[in-house]
Amino acid sequence: MIRVIIAEDHKIVREGIKQLISLAEDISVVGEATNGTQLLEQLRQTSADVLLLDISMPGTNGLETIPRIRALDNPPAILMLSMHDEVQIAARALKAGAAGYSTKDSDPALLLTAIRKVASGGRYIDPQLADRMVFEVGLTDSRPAHTQLSEREYQVFERLVHGTNVNEIAQQLNISAKTVSTHKVRLMQKLQAHSVADMVRYAIEHKLI
Repeated sequence: MIRVIIAEDHKIVREGIKQLISLAEDISVVGEATNGTQLLEQLRQTSADVLLLDISMPGTNGLETIPRIRALDNPPAILMLSMHDEVQIAARALKAGAAGYSTKDSDPALLLTAIRKVASGGRYIDPQLADRMVFEVGLTDSRPAHTQLSEREYQVFERLVHGTNVNEIAQQLNISAKTVSTHKVRLMQKLQAHSVADMVRYAIEHKLI
């Protein structure tokens, strides 16, 4: 039996996933979490084969939680769940240590396939994303500006476009407000934005929020 923990802050989504998994005789849900702190506590208490990890959880997001999960004893295989079919986000998740990446609007049957694949030690990428990743790798000149951001710049960018202020970002990332402001200036230069509102429009245009 494949044991699964679901980390997702939206109850309707969690219940839908649980209902889907209940149809599979070889998979069972053994735990749930709605944020990063709760998830890490759950993982310390419950043994699981696969973790379905929402990329946009409140507080510490899914991407930033991956290294902490990987550092645990006997960590589960991580299958990211995202509403974004963005190649760069998928690439970041895989680079951070996720075993797979699935979008929430993909065929439900594919989620069960993905769970089984990562549980057996394999890797899984949403089929539509896989095609795009193959063709976009190395095509630096044609890739959007946000794909050129460093990991830290992207963390700051993501928080800014979700309405988090500089001081809050500094606390969340454990860096100084001055450093956050420096990243903000560089972000605006790289994205050719004149304000946070411009960055929000960029994020919407590229389906990052």
